[in-house]
Amino acid sequence: MAKAKGRSIDIATIKMLEKAEKEKVYTAFDRAEVIQPCPVGMVGSCCKHCSMGPCRVSLPAGGMETPEERRFRIGVCGATAETIAARNFARMIAAGAAAHSDHGRRVAEAFLAVAKSEAAGYEIKDEQKLLQLALELGIDIGERTNQEIAVDVGEILMKEFGRQEGELLFLKRAPLKRQELWRKLGVAPRGIDREVVEIMHRTHMGTDQDYQDLIKQGSRTALSDGWGGSMIATDLQDVLFGTPAPVLGQINLGVLKEDEVNLIVHGHEPQLAEMLAVVSQDPEMIEYAKSKGAKGINLAGMCCTANEVLMRHGVPIAGNFLQQELAIVTGALEAIVVDVQCIMQGLADVAQCYHTKVITTDPRAKIEGATHMDFDDLNAVETAKAIVKAAIDNFPNRGKNIHIPTEKADLIAGFSHETINYLLGGLYRASYRPLNDNIINGRIRGVAGVVGCNNPRVKHDDVHVAMVKELIKHDVLVIQTGCSAMACAKAGLMVPEAAQYAGEGLASVCETVGIPPVLHMGACVDNSRILIAATAMVKDGGLGDDISDLPVAGAAPEWMSEKAISIGQYFVASGVFTVFGVNWPTLGSKEVTDFLFKDFEEAYGGKWAFEPDPIRAAHLMIEHIDKKRKALGIDKARERVLYDMEMRRELAGA
Repeated sequence: MAKAKGRSIDIATIKMLEKAEKEKVYTAFDRAEVIQPCPVGMVGSCCKHCSMGPCRVSLPAGGMETPEERRFRIGVCGATAETIAARNFARMIAAGAAAHSDHGRRVAEAFLAVAKSEAAGYEIKDEQKLLQLALELGIDIGERTNQEIAVDVGEILMKEFGRQEGELLFLKRAPLKRQELWRKLGVAPRGIDREVVEIMHRTHMGTDQDYQDLIKQGSRTALSDGWGGSMIATDLQDVLFGTPAPVLGQINLGVLKEDEVNLIVHGHEPQLAEMLAVVSQDPEMIEYAKSKGAKGINLAGMCCTANEVLMRHGVPIAGNFLQQELAIVTGALEAIVVDVQCIMQGLADVAQCYHTKVITTDPRAKIEGATHMDFDDLNAVETAKAIVKAAIDNFPNRGKNIHIPTEKADLIAGFSHETINYLLGGLYRASYRPLNDNIINGRIRGVAGVVGCNNPRVKHDDVHVAMVKELIKHDVLVIQTGCSAMACAKAGLMVPEAAQYAGEGLASVCETVGIPPVLHMGACVDNSRILIAATAMVKDGGLGDDISDLPVAGAAPEWMSEKAISIGQYFVASGVFTVFGVNWPTLGSKEVTDFLFKDFEEAYGGKWAFEPDPIRAAHLMIEHIDKKRKALGIDKARERVLYDMEMRRELAGA
């Protein structure tokens, strides 16, 4: 029991870890204990880009080095520790940007197929956002049908991936001052794929060997993710599946049901999840489930796909990244259906101990030992039915050792940019003005985006929850995406009642508007919503003329994936102070680390920081927010003056 409690703060997770231990089932938590991280690779000091290596260029044990030692702290080719650290960091950005942008490409392909009436089962659900996109892209609307307009939108945005010249179209959404800065620094992305390819070329042996130049290309590539691939994915998903609005849902392993077929969808691309949400409620499929002895079909989400189907369909969330194996350990899961990203290969090993089917659906992401059922967007209904049927057929194979934790929590999700705009300003005066005013008057100290993954190197969910509680206690409004959002939802921070944990000023605003102090904005690809929200704050006035002027900060306290590095870099390059926990991949080079943590701010207005302690990290963010408030002249509460008649006459005379 003590061992499990040391691994997570979530009771459902602790219960399943205890069950797994009794049944001799090994999970990511066990593997993290056995496999210690490589101390050289962890700090970016290992180069394996050619067969002359791998070369280890770590600092001496004492952390200091003589000039003679530094002379030999280089690779066989002569690459310095700085070059090696910058190469590794840039490659992480490239991989993360590629993952997000390939997601965006698949969404764009599906969007075009729907627009051309080639993908039965899908339809355009947000006409208003479609028309807004068309106007933004300069597409003629006239008397044309939505389908005709959508084809033009899809074709224009598809070209962004292969664009070779000019600038990505959505860069124009950023504040004008930020656009000018990107052009001045030479980091305005030309095309999404082009920037990823250029990083891979620059980091090839014997190419770019200047760490500042490598980081510069990293910034350009990260911006092609945040203001390119991710933003395209989010916008087209909204048009196709509906722009999220506040919805009440439930989260944690307790959403699984003993008397129904339990089916979890896990991954990142929403086409599969959308269709499973529809097909699982098909009366024909429900009757088929009953014929197998089940009372119905219970679809739940896992990881980022969970956020997508929760926001649009109210489908419950079974858990975040580190709970994926534990859902199988319940013994009550018929199938876990996956597509791409954040899917552990260990799922197949854990599933061998139970009756659960692991079903892969994407040709880019197969797992040895899993069942592959290719999901076809052009034949979505039939392929989704086949997947659901496979789960139903597995229901009679359940073993007797079933234990579903009772723990589950309510949450409100679906705070898209459009929703926040409406909630703050109303139907006819949608605006961020009330948010800006409450930041200016000090009720809200600032805004923090806390996002990212889980990492078994730290106590599951603990770092997210501790950081967010500390932030809202000090009147910082928190917006979240991804697995971080799920951690705080399980802790009860995403319902209006959570205002009790907030400072007096933030609590008063939340109670007036009727929102939680922690807002769920979607999946990790939806971090682009945060960029749009920050830009809206700038455009509404009173808080400076660039994102870097805003009293805002970002964090990924339990990060683990390369996508997180890309996200962090595009926020920093957009002017946001960003703190990561767990570990930092350039600590092997003081020069590169100082460049990212100090010098970067001079050029971009944003910078990185590393702090594994969540309370200290929260206060780094608060200190930064206070610094920005002071620069704006809103750091001191304005004294309220009641004018008497004489003072009024003097004012009138003036």
